Amino acid sequence: MINFDRNTFLTQADPELDSFDAAVRQQKFDAIVDAIEKGEIAVDAPSDWHNMHCHTFYSYNFMQWSPLHVVLAAKILGLKYLGKVEFDVLNGLDEFRNACQKLGIANAVGMETRVYIPEYAEREINSPGECGVAYHMGLGFHTENLTGKAKAFAADLAQRAGNRTRTVVERVNAALKDLQLDFDADVIPLTPSGNPTERHVCSAYRMKAIKQFGDKAMDFWKAALKLSDEKAQKAAASIVELEGAIRSSLMKSGGPGYIKPDATTFPSLVEMNAFVEECGALPCAAWLNGFSAGEKDPEELLSFHKSKGLKALAIIPDRNWNIADPAKKAAAIQNLYDVAAAAEKLGLPITAGTELNSPGNKLVDDFSQEPLQKLMAQFLKGAEFACNL
Repeated sequence: MINFDRNTFLTQADPELDSFDAAVRQQKFDAIVDAIEKGEIAVDAPSDWHNMHCHTFYSYNFMQWSPLHVVLAAKILGLKYLGKVEFDVLNGLDEFRNACQKLGIANAVGMETRVYIPEYAEREINSPGECGVAYHMGLGFHTENLTGKAKAFAADLAQRAGNRTRTVVERVNAALKDLQLDFDADVIPLTPSGNPTERHVCSAYRMKAIKQFGDKAMDFWKAALKLSDEKAQKAAASIVELEGAIRSSLMKSGGPGYIKPDATTFPSLVEMNAFVEECGALPCAAWLNGFSAGEKDPEELLSFHKSKGLKALAIIPDRNWNIADPAKKAAAIQNLYDVAAAAEKLGLPITAGTELNSPGNKLVDDFSQEPLQKLMAQFLKGAEFACNL
């Protein structure tokens, strides 16, 4: 019988299942599937709960899960539909879809990137502090083996992302002086396919500081990040807090590593939509929370997107209701209802998910909560739509 602990499996990485060696993780996947089929590992009864937006270690997963781990977690939790989404790449598509098929889980694959929208050049949309820039998706990809124009676009997209991340490291290195990362030696190995994100860079700086400064690492970070005693204590007690502080202070707007985008930094909305359609997938907008100038009127925004070929909308519901401040929570929920109504009016299916790319993200949304209960039918319809593309 395989050694299996449910809580550990659903909260931590597995050295074999999350190995960068595809053969190693496939072997562990097959062993767990065999144990499930023999009844040695219990799984929850199938339900309508689902997660249509899961990042894996092919872009960034906060638990460093592979596509196989994500699929097995969904099976154990009884999820009906499952979606994999990566930043700037389609890597792991076949691995994910084959695993879902093996376990009888309806599935869809998406790609997420940032695009420039000249019509919104003076308005912030869903990328905080960046006017004219939007997170945007394609939904319903069926192969990672692209050809022709699509292959060239995907290669350019990955190269742009890699160049940006490499430049961030160069700038932060210059600012820190006493702590230097070698991008190729310290950052690239943190990914299975050579496409690190800012979050990988934060992890690399944290680990390099420990290696270089030992038990004095927090003294270094307190000074370098100008942390108060209270924030330093929190960072010392939590990897999440420390890496968040590193990213906020060094890589976000106002930090030395921040790269202010312009019209040439990202592909245009039109270019991205053309690529998505070339791949046989559908353009899909991404919703943040309705508080920006660009999202203030959801029907206007979605109508504009629809004129450019939009076919669906992706929402991360948890950040639209699970808010401590009562006034902001009420406003966010109303914004969620408003965008859902606008999508319904315009005939745009909605997919719901949790991302899994930031510490604290849930494995699945709590659809028992009232705000999500009211939208459950719409979310289910969107999930079914995506999985049938």
